[in-house]
Amino acid sequence: MTDLNQRIGALAQLGAVLRSIGSSEAWPGHGIGLSQAEHESLDGAVVRAKQHNGWAVESEVRHAMRAFGEALRMEAIMAWVERYPQLHVRRDPERTVGLVLAGNIPLVGLHDVLCVWLSGHRARVKCSAQEPELIPLLMRVLDHFLPGTAQRITFAADKLGEVDAVIATGSDNTARYFEHYFGYLPRIVRRSRVSVALLDGTETEEELTALGEDVFRYFGLGCRNVSKLLLPRDFDLDRVFKAFFPWKEIVQHNKYGNNYDYTRALWLLDRVDFLENGFVLLKEDAALASPVASVFYERYADMIGARAYLDERREKIQCIVGHGHVPFGQAQHPALWDYADGVDTLEFLLRLA
Repeated sequence: MTDLNQRIGALAQLGAVLRSIGSSEAWPGHGIGLSQAEHESLDGAVVRAKQHNGWAVESEVRHAMRAFGEALRMEAIMAWVERYPQLHVRRDPERTVGLVLAGNIPLVGLHDVLCVWLSGHRARVKCSAQEPELIPLLMRVLDHFLPGTAQRITFAADKLGEVDAVIATGSDNTARYFEHYFGYLPRIVRRSRVSVALLDGTETEEELTALGEDVFRYFGLGCRNVSKLLLPRDFDLDRVFKAFFPWKEIVQHNKYGNNYDYTRALWLLDRVDFLENGFVLLKEDAALASPVASVFYERYADMIGARAYLDERREKIQCIVGHGHVPFGQAQHPALWDYADGVDTLEFLLRLA
């Protein structure tokens, strides 16, 4: 396996490419590390992504690339690596880690792939049918910066084949299948989670506007998207509607609009009480996970009770947005060490014997 410093340098170069493509830049020259044809080929894959997944519109894919590119700045990579002195030790023996990637939002599986590669192990990757092209192309870019990477990260068209460990992401139903099928292997199996915003009533209009990013980015499909609001009893919901107004055009997306219309019609037939503003439905509900194009809310009497509520449901919550938690507008910008489900992926990989 190559020297850790080489891997760090290649990751930083990949970050520069992601920022460039994510910003719709024209080819900036050879300093980016790619030829004009290579840069344009990757840019074309961004536009094609919606052919595999109708939710993967160009603006959302580019946003994901920019966010990941920002995470892969040299100073952030160094801060990440410094948490794991074991990375400086050669993996002996190297293991082959099977990765079953989700595809609900753009590049959602990229972090797992990079963790395996950075740890010194080999990755055998099964991409989601919703995103079969982008991550393999990005690994070719990484191989361009550090030759030999393509031999360490391979992609399975069908079954994973023989592997020594597994990291699999899916719904609660698929997680039960993964546990049964891979139960004999060291594994991380991720299940369905959602995110919650805890409001205390002192939020500024700017913070509530930023909350719209946490709710609507990627059409609300990610585990880090806020689907539930915890509100003080006297919180005025009109403040939320006003803050969400910049996202009004989201309903023009046909899949989102269809979900909005379907849920609205269903709730009307069932005589459910809800609020609406033409592009999002608000419903008071004890559940955490709300349908696409809707957000559940629940009121609390005091902060002690609100925190108890969150503690009781921590196994179903990906992140909490609010004062003292993830800042408003930053749920979809996790740091490299903000691991899904709170399970340290790199630590798991470095402990493989």
